[in-house]
Amino acid sequence: MVFISLWQQSHLVFGDDEEKSLSLFSSMGQSSMTSPFSLGTNLVLCLLVRSSVASCPAVCLCTSDTLSCGAQGLTRLPLLLPPTTSTLDLSFNRLGWLGPSSFSNLPRLDTLRLANNQLTTLGHGVFHNASSLRHLDLSSNRLRVVEQHYLQGLWRLEELLLYNNRISRVESGMLSGLSSLRKAYFSLNQITEFPFFSIQDHSHPFLIMLDLSSNRLSALPWEDVKALPGSVQKGLYLHNNSLVCDCSMYSVFWHWEQRGFDTVRDFTDEHTCLIYGEARASVSFLRHSRYFQNCTVGKAVSLPMMVSASNVVVNEGERVRLDCQTSLRAKELSYVWVSPSQEYLTQAGFNDTLVSVFPNGTLEIPSARVNDTGVYVCTALDLKHAQNATREVNVTVVRALPDSFSTGYTTLVGCVVTLVLILMYLYLTPCRCGCCKQPQPETSPVTAYDPGTLASIFSPTLGHRDSIKVSSNKHVVFIEPVLVDQNGALRAALATDQATLQWEWDTSGLT
Repeated sequence: MVFISLWQQSHLVFGDDEEKSLSLFSSMGQSSMTSPFSLGTNLVLCLLVRSSVASCPAVCLCTSDTLSCGAQGLTRLPLLLPPTTSTLDLSFNRLGWLGPSSFSNLPRLDTLRLANNQLTTLGHGVFHNASSLRHLDLSSNRLRVVEQHYLQGLWRLEELLLYNNRISRVESGMLSGLSSLRKAYFSLNQITEFPFFSIQDHSHPFLIMLDLSSNRLSALPWEDVKALPGSVQKGLYLHNNSLVCDCSMYSVFWHWEQRGFDTVRDFTDEHTCLIYGEARASVSFLRHSRYFQNCTVGKAVSLPMMVSASNVVVNEGERVRLDCQTSLRAKELSYVWVSPSQEYLTQAGFNDTLVSVFPNGTLEIPSARVNDTGVYVCTALDLKHAQNATREVNVTVVRALPDSFSTGYTTLVGCVVTLVLILMYLYLTPCRCGCCKQPQPETSPVTAYDPGTLASIFSPTLGHRDSIKVSSNKHVVFIEPVLVDQNGALRAALATDQATLQWEWDTSGLT
């Protein structure tokens, strides 16, 4: 209880300065080693220090995983930051230096904002044990050189912001190890050279934006620039520099303009060059191409191009085949696919029952699943001519919806409807009721067969028919004569004028 009271008193004296409070308790712990209460003292100190680790610094605004410590006039990092922090905002302070392992206690750190400070250098291993970092903002500081060790260990880094510094040199190995890098901003600096050769498709397969605008680049290694991956060339910003006019420079930009790169078209007026290197003789070479009439363009510069992204929509369970057709036409090409989960898919390294890569670069998914949805990136490599081209395919796998009606149910409904229609036809036909009976047509009486009485008249010959006498107690059946014409056809003639023979069987003698 005494030490807890002293802890509270230390807060009253030193305010929220945890460093001084902890130093006070350390000295108290050393002096208590000779007292019988030393064990309890150390225990209390450990508990207090542990509780302070999970606490939020007083100068910061904390949520579950976000710390906002911006615009507080900090000259050094706050102590004992919560280890659950994923977003740390330290912008608009007065930080001038970051030492080794400054963020080692933040294993979940995803986004770090250090913009608008006074940083001039970064210590070795400053991001040790911070490999989860994906977004790093170091813009608007006072950095002069980007050294090789600054970003070591950040293999998951996707976005790097270094614009508006005083950078004049970028070391060649600075980008090595940043295999997940997608966007890098170096604009508004004083860069005169940049290591383009360090960017290869296998080293930076996801890099789609490299902003080097508004620097002091006068001459570029155009062969290294032309060897950049197609996705990097499409997202390379070089406007507002001090480039010297020559045919190599004009050829590269001419090809980029023909391919419709937005980096060129959106900044047409800002692409200028110096004639003979004179600062006063600046010309917008995309507007005034007459200065380059003697330059050879067209096939003189062979640039790989980024094939327009295509969309593929398939149902779940269907087979999917993605081609890798690019601008390269060499016979010996090697292909590398990158899945939406950032896995490398090659013919030798990834060929199982789920995904297959064929020698022609075709990627096959035998049975698509919803988890296969995403952007697949294929890169064709021509190692002989040091060229490459990239193709993106956006695959969407649609989950199959259940049928509204099953086949059996549909058949049953059809049978019921048919039966109802039949019954309606049978029982609801007009004039079926007794009240609307129509008179039956008159018919000749038909004599019933009586085995006791039989009378027949046969007419085997033609002759005049006499008047027929039918007794009242005899039943007579008349059979008309049948005539045969010359053609063999049968013709029944009514013997109106021919006589008929009449036989009468008297059945009285049979009884």
